Amino acid sequence: MNEEFLTLQEIVAAARRQLAPGPWAYLVGGTETETTVKRNRQALDALAFRPRVLRDMRQLDATAPFLSPRVGRRMRLPVMLAPIGGLESMVEGGAATAARGAARFGVPQMLSSVCQPGLEATAAAADTTRVFQLYVRGDEAWVEEQIRRARDHGYVAFCFTVDSAHYSRRERDLLGRFVKPWRADAAQGAAFQASLSWDHVKRFKDQHPDMPLILKGIATAEDAMLAVEHGVQVVYVSNHGGRQLDHCLGSTTVLPEVIAAVKGKAEVWVDGGFMRGSDVVKAIALGAKTVGLGRLPCLGLAAAGEDGLVRALELLEEEIRVCLALLGVNSLAELGPQHLAAAMPVGEPGVFSAFPLLTPSGP
Repeated sequence: MNEEFLTLQEIVAAARRQLAPGPWAYLVGGTETETTVKRNRQALDALAFRPRVLRDMRQLDATAPFLSPRVGRRMRLPVMLAPIGGLESMVEGGAATAARGAARFGVPQMLSSVCQPGLEATAAAADTTRVFQLYVRGDEAWVEEQIRRARDHGYVAFCFTVDSAHYSRRERDLLGRFVKPWRADAAQGAAFQASLSWDHVKRFKDQHPDMPLILKGIATAEDAMLAVEHGVQVVYVSNHGGRQLDHCLGSTTVLPEVIAAVKGKAEVWVDGGFMRGSDVVKAIALGAKTVGLGRLPCLGLAAAGEDGLVRALELLEEEIRVCLALLGVNSLAELGPQHLAAAMPVGEPGVFSAFPLLTPSGP
């Protein structure tokens, strides 16, 4: 693995060679004009670093606590495998393979409820820190059953995805006639997801006060404040990787207003366009506690299965450590907004604009 993949760009190219057109389009695509996908990258590229020099950089620490103090486990990096529906389309074994890779490397996995082989089998596949993310497909009793199953199988927190009241028009999938394997069941339960409201959040907190709750898909300060008022432990800034509402702001653009609104009363996580170690460092400097990785783990899995995922995370770790050293900080805790400045992006944003050296045979 180390010889085959010296850079993340080579992993992207290998994933493109391995995946069929349908799964590839699903992985890289967004909704309608894919403007939100581009703005996710543009928001990251519009931040420049302000490095400090002449500091002793012999000791570097890229580890971070996860869901402290409720869970308080230490992550090898401040990242998590974000929930992806249909990982089984990317790699044999789907979420179970991803779980084994996450455990080997030492980062948490958030499992999507529409990912196979399902909650129990994924938990049995590896001893890793795991979170369960739910798309609501049934009534209150059905939701309670999912919570019980997650608790019984060692999931340390529970997540509602809140930006999916209606399934979007993902035109790459439509043009390629690619039908995701989970969409038939999803259509039958769509009304339940559409009915998700703050009442559901209140009910969860009333009935499960000891279970950390995450709301994924927050994109405004107003909703972030409501989440805090409802006792939510994690406000997860996300626009679904550009897959739901088109023409949204990039996640990194939204992040500062959400952090300001939360006022330290909940953790703030973020995803959306994060592909490089420098991207992760920027999010932590802005105040995020954990960065969700979606497409990047999929690329590693598609390129070379469990080993490919581990190698992608190893390369990401090396990029983060180099970035910290050259910024003049020994640990993530030393990062802050003082290390960033607004800047003009230097290239056209896109899902793979973080990899400008991809060869013509790549994506």
